[in-house]
Amino acid sequence: MGTQLALQPGSAYGSKEKHAPGKVTPSGAGLHASAGSGVKNRAPLAQNAFTLLPLGSVRPTGWLRRQLEVQATGLGGHLDETWADVGSNSGWLGGTGESWERGPYFLDGLIPLAYLLDDDRLKAKAQKYIDWTLTHQAADGMIGPASNNDWWPRMVMLKALAQYEEATGDPRVIPVLSRYFAHQLSALPGRPLRDWGKFRWQDNALVVIWLYNRTGDPKLLDLARLLHQQGFDWQADFADFKYTYPVTPEKIKLSENNGLNDIALATHGVNNGQALKAAPVWSVISGNAADRRGFAEMQAALDKYHGLPNGMFSCDEHFAGPSPSQGSELCTVVETMFSLEQSLAILGDASIGDRLERLAFNALPGTFTDDMWAHQYNQQPNQVEVSLHRKPWTTDGPESNLYGLEPNFGCCTANFHQGWPKFVASLWMASQDGGIVATAYSPCEVHTSIGDTAVHISEETDYPFRGTVRLTITPSAPVRFPLHVRVPAWAGGTVLTINGETQSSPAVGAFARLDRTWKPGDTVEMKFPMKPKVVTGFHQSVSIERGPLVFSYPIAESWVKLRTRGMTADWQVFPASEWNYALAVDTGAPDGILDEEHPIGGSPFALSGTPITIQVAACKLPSWRAEDGVANVLPESPVTSDEKIETIRLVPYAAAKLRITSFPQLRKDEKNAA
Repeated sequence: MGTQLALQPGSAYGSKEKHAPGKVTPSGAGLHASAGSGVKNRAPLAQNAFTLLPLGSVRPTGWLRRQLEVQATGLGGHLDETWADVGSNSGWLGGTGESWERGPYFLDGLIPLAYLLDDDRLKAKAQKYIDWTLTHQAADGMIGPASNNDWWPRMVMLKALAQYEEATGDPRVIPVLSRYFAHQLSALPGRPLRDWGKFRWQDNALVVIWLYNRTGDPKLLDLARLLHQQGFDWQADFADFKYTYPVTPEKIKLSENNGLNDIALATHGVNNGQALKAAPVWSVISGNAADRRGFAEMQAALDKYHGLPNGMFSCDEHFAGPSPSQGSELCTVVETMFSLEQSLAILGDASIGDRLERLAFNALPGTFTDDMWAHQYNQQPNQVEVSLHRKPWTTDGPESNLYGLEPNFGCCTANFHQGWPKFVASLWMASQDGGIVATAYSPCEVHTSIGDTAVHISEETDYPFRGTVRLTITPSAPVRFPLHVRVPAWAGGTVLTINGETQSSPAVGAFARLDRTWKPGDTVEMKFPMKPKVVTGFHQSVSIERGPLVFSYPIAESWVKLRTRGMTADWQVFPASEWNYALAVDTGAPDGILDEEHPIGGSPFALSGTPITIQVAACKLPSWRAEDGVANVLPESPVTSDEKIETIRLVPYAAAKLRITSFPQLRKDEKNAA
């Protein structure tokens, strides 16, 4: 039968239908899959547009697997050996050490990393936390260290336990969660959500929905409604968004109530990253289309008032405005990615996949050393020095952009681990029409099922460094199903072929639906045109993009060790070259910007051997300088300069640890004169 190709709009809204879990099938060596094509929402929940596949259904290959291996051999795989907060005395192992969020944070990323790599060493590390938590539940159903009863850290542990159950099928997990949620439902009226838990209620509700889909206990829906009732109303906050400016400690009353008053928490970066999924998660309960629209409204406001060229919004620690000299916290990056992954599953909006890739390929790797043994608390798009300075942070301290073990505060040290593994797990999802969805692109393979037919898809690609993605579909027997592939909004002129035959040109910013009977060895190839593009930002500055990658000028780096920190160290990085350039470019997709591809090595985000560079005309702008290690606010473009035009080389954002990403734009008559 021939292919039926349909172009889906950017968003797909699910309808209510009865629970229809997929067939249980193995999803890889050492892994259990609770359902081969995921577990759909039970009535009366609204259906998601897409269904997340069980952990382990998608496995990384190529450069993406190497990236996870770098994390495993770096700090991510050794943190408990060098940082006491998640070491053997952790309260989450029965000790007297740190007993709040850091153990659960560590586990929330360690579990998917361990099982995606099928790494027995990492699994054993995770198992200690899991076993203690599952075997030390209190008689009333409470979990975790008895030294505190804060709801917030348990919200993180809930996410870790759900992932672990999907990967292993451990029969202890669901009864423990059921008892815990029964306790929470009875206790919340007298001990309601407060501070962090109040502002992060949606993470709790997400696992409540996960459990309801597996047990059908109607009291779980009562709990979800109570969490929403007691939680902060993010939709109302953004319907009348007041924080359109860089905040100050005084404006958000940071000195009051230990910094935990509502205005401080509402402007806190990590809270907002987590809250991006609040409206979509609640829409699953409410069934209200207005709730589904809440995601786009919130994202638009963050972009308008605090957006940065790496796809993030500023938050150092609180909203900091759109200047690219401001920072974004690493916790906010990984939590925003998780919110995007969950929101994409619920809403089916292709633009969310675009945003997810932008963060995964720029902001996420851009805040680590290449070996992932050190990270920053805050990264900056225009980052001209990494040193002990109080500027430019709204509320953070002087260590905030150091590369190290726990610069500024240790939350990111524990929490960064979830970024890459959860991205891998979200590359493919199941669709409500019985098909499979390519939601984002990277080298990987997926094992799932269509009815009783096992399906394996191999994705061969060097994306995002190259524009070709090749899928090889191998069902255990010929089977008809729709394959949905995301066409990014920037990918005009995409060429799509099936078994070498060119198909109709797909619409951008949407999912193309390829409905046919698939046979072993069938191939789908997409060629996404990747052309350099100039985009305009803060003060009419310009940045260069190519596909999902953002490009930066790499400032020569002088690394100075500040101190040794166990198995790692804290580093300052000082500029060893000039950086104050204005670009002689036109906006849009101008001529004269040349991209050059290079071989893709073992560390594609490293400056040495970067797989893609861009040559662009520029001239120095002597009046644009740095003060106290921070690039001054960008001058309003266009600008003038008496300096000569020269050609500079740009590299992917993450490759440059010191960088300029947003540039002043040279006045047009000066470009012509040059």
